[in-house]
Amino acid sequence: ALAAGDPLGALRRVALRQDPAALALRGIAMAQLGDFAKAKTLLKSAARAFSPREAVARARCVVAEAEIALVSRDLGWPEKALRAARATLHAHGDRVNAAYAGSIEARRLILIGRLDEAERLLAGFDPGPLPPVARVAHELAAAGIAVRRLRTKAARSAFGRASLAAYEAKIPALRAEVEAASLVLNTPVGRQIAQGSEKLLPLDEVETLLASGAFVIDACRNVVREADKVVSLASRPVLFVLARTLAEAWPGDASRETLLR
Repeated sequence: ALAAGDPLGALRRVALRQDPAALALRGIAMAQLGDFAKAKTLLKSAARAFSPREAVARARCVVAEAEIALVSRDLGWPEKALRAARATLHAHGDRVNAAYAGSIEARRLILIGRLDEAERLLAGFDPGPLPPVARVAHELAAAGIAVRRLRTKAARSAFGRASLAAYEAKIPALRAEVEAASLVLNTPVGRQIAQGSEKLLPLDEVETLLASGAFVIDACRNVVREADKVVSLASRPVLFVLARTLAEAWPGDASRETLLR
């Protein structure tokens, strides 16, 4: 029932059971229903209840907890626990859940800006043999990296693969998640100010602008760039504000009063 996206059906099957497996299933079901606090409590109880010999089951509980932390944007959740769980799953031959754990870890790394690590992690997994739900997680992580790298074509391809996998999984909530995430491709993500006019830019136009070799004051990353040359002014905010003010006034001049504000 859980694999089919039917948490209520799963709860009906295990509602009266108190064994570790039932607690874990109830925790995952509650997470799918959006009650993350209850889900975490149940998963922690399940992990404690499994015996030391049931390392795989305990590792799966850790992965489920990590996914809840990711969805609720609890970025302080201990990443070492997830890595240890992934290693345990891999060592015991559970490659599907190990790959899924890797996708969760990659998505967390993306959120905290560690794109290189996330990219290396994903490169170690072939999503082809994975079941649909795991492929969705992998492709969403790949799309997240591509979006932040301003690789629109790669992002569109990854979202497309995620969408196909979500439809194959036949889980409406999963399809909705992919559709919501892919909106970034058609939503304005930048604002271009040039010669006194403003224009909102979608992702592909931002990519085109930065690849054009034009002189750009990038207020998102606090850098000044032209072609392949990039100078970071993140640690020099006053200088960046001056550069931005002069750029916004170009081709005219910025008044002394404006510069001294």
